[in-house]
Amino acid sequence: MFTGIIEAIGEISNLSPKDGNLDIQVKSELSSHLKIDQSVSHNGVCLTVVDLSPETYTVTAVQETLDKSNIGRLTFGSQVNLERAMRLGDRLDGHIVQGHVDQTAVCSEIKEVNGSWYFGFEYDASLGNLTIEKGSITVNGVSLTVVDAKKNSFGVAIIPYTYHHTNFNLLKKGDLVNLEFDVIGKYVKRLMSGY
Repeated sequence: MFTGIIEAIGEISNLSPKDGNLDIQVKSELSSHLKIDQSVSHNGVCLTVVDLSPETYTVTAVQETLDKSNIGRLTFGSQVNLERAMRLGDRLDGHIVQGHVDQTAVCSEIKEVNGSWYFGFEYDASLGNLTIEKGSITVNGVSLTVVDAKKNSFGVAIIPYTYHHTNFNLLKKGDLVNLEFDVIGKYVKRLMSGY
């Protein structure tokens, strides 16, 4: 479990396809604090540490992850949002985030608004996910509040701290981002559908 509060930015230092999976080496200040088998969120995707060095660590993404997220589009030097798994007893400063990406979205709008930023995203609503006004959403692992919720799009307002301490400052219109919809909302929707 995660909170969607980003701890650090990591840089992709190596990508190695292996038996249909992808080994991803990440250079990060978090490396010296990690252990083998720990979970780390990468742009909102929970991946397990499989190898360590003082400055880098390696995780493996399976085909399902590559198909449902933007992880398969990473290149050497890509910047990823990182968060270690939360510990029981910690404050939950963001919201409950599982690290299981539901789908991707395309960044459709970026504008500066009085010192903050507005980002708009469009997603495929036929997959059954939804947003609600003032509800929670995770975009590339960042816990955010939804504004302008529509059937297949939504917006978020980004404060300067978040803009400068995540990879939001690198996003461009047309970029693909990972979405994890609010877990409570997903359970309520499932119950209401009679499934």
